Amino acid sequence: MRILIADDDPMQRELLAGFLEQQGHRVLAAADGQEALTLFRQESIQLALLDHRMPGLTGDQVLARMKASNPLVRAILITAYGAVETAVNVMKLGADDFIEKPLDLTSLREKIERIEQSLAVADDVAEVVEAVASGPLPLQIIGASPAMRETLSLVRRVADSPWSVLIQGETGTGKELIARLIHLLGPTPEAPFIEVNCAAIPENLFESELFGHEKGAFTGAERQHRGRFERAAGGTLFLDEVGELPPTLQSKLLRALQEKRISRVGGERDIAVETRVIAATNRDLRALAETGAFREDLFFRLNVLDVPVPPLRRRREDIPALVEHFVARDARRPIRLAMETLDLLVRYDYPGNVRELEHIIQRSLTLARGSLLQPSDLPEEVRRGAALDQGLLQERLDGLERDLLVAALEQTDWIQTRAADRLGISERVLRYKMGKYGLRRREG
Repeated sequence: MRILIADDDPMQRELLAGFLEQQGHRVLAAADGQEALTLFRQESIQLALLDHRMPGLTGDQVLARMKASNPLVRAILITAYGAVETAVNVMKLGADDFIEKPLDLTSLREKIERIEQSLAVADDVAEVVEAVASGPLPLQIIGASPAMRETLSLVRRVADSPWSVLIQGETGTGKELIARLIHLLGPTPEAPFIEVNCAAIPENLFESELFGHEKGAFTGAERQHRGRFERAAGGTLFLDEVGELPPTLQSKLLRALQEKRISRVGGERDIAVETRVIAATNRDLRALAETGAFREDLFFRLNVLDVPVPPLRRRREDIPALVEHFVARDARRPIRLAMETLDLLVRYDYPGNVRELEHIIQRSLTLARGSLLQPSDLPEEVRRGAALDQGLLQERLDGLERDLLVAALEQTDWIQTRAADRLGISERVLRYKMGKYGLRRREG
């Protein structure tokens, strides 16, 4: 990574430059803010280490000008020990982090490694977005939350490999979409993508569907049938809901994966198949394997690479964009959302995840009477769930406040004037809160 150091202390500049060069970074150094801006305009800088106090331009002034020129530049501010207000201000300006003097080089290295990781994730996500924009996916990828960005970064990295991938996530999180994305980003995006829903095909027909059959292999087999393994040759076979696969078929699937050969039902010869397998499940296959409900050797064969898909409640930042997408796609007339409506949608927990949100929007759009989607237009479970969540939040806040009061009172030997000063409240407010929570000093 190319790092710019701006510090008026020559010894500290030399120390930092030597340390960072040992870590494999290319380092440029400036003795003041103006020189730092000159180097910034001449070079492609990924990270700036800026001393807050420098002659002429201060570190936060330098950062503001760098961000105006390139909002993507990352920065760490070097501040005086205990300068909390300064640290808050520089974070508001767009610094990624700050570090106090005297410098802890181990801590600095860890902060830089985190920034490097986030830059790598950003590059991966940019590739995914570009591929989706130019590819044949039926639904756009909507996900700017940290949890979803990590997932998309992982997808970018596993896509180029030939190994099996196991996608795990709750119902409705978009596992099939992730599987199609892995295929699209892989080396053969134009090759077939063949899906098998392991929970939807009757057990007595599954072997024929997966491996095919010869003419006359069983009653009704009037012609030869190529199974989905063959049809996916050179491409991707997607085994959805693989956790529902019956035990008798698990062993046959394992053999096909191990030997890369299949045999049609009623056939007398093996057929070589070069097919990448992506499996998905909403069940804990590792736990099922430990209890014997799923073959352990098949689990390990499928789980060469693991891609967890986060539930919607762990990526709430994406809900407004998802709502906007579904409204734009499904509204039959111009319609807007009241702020209270969006607030309820963001706070709901979505046991059915993105699919449930999609259905909630479709239902609400259909039943809405006006051009403004009101909270009353949402299903009762959404309104009730958000209210319950608000009640639980208040309960947790009350518990935290009570603990803070008790801690302050015990630290001041229950002298209320001192406890109130420590908490930054008046003594009258303290007495009110003590009465609210029933706080009383125990005798003895």
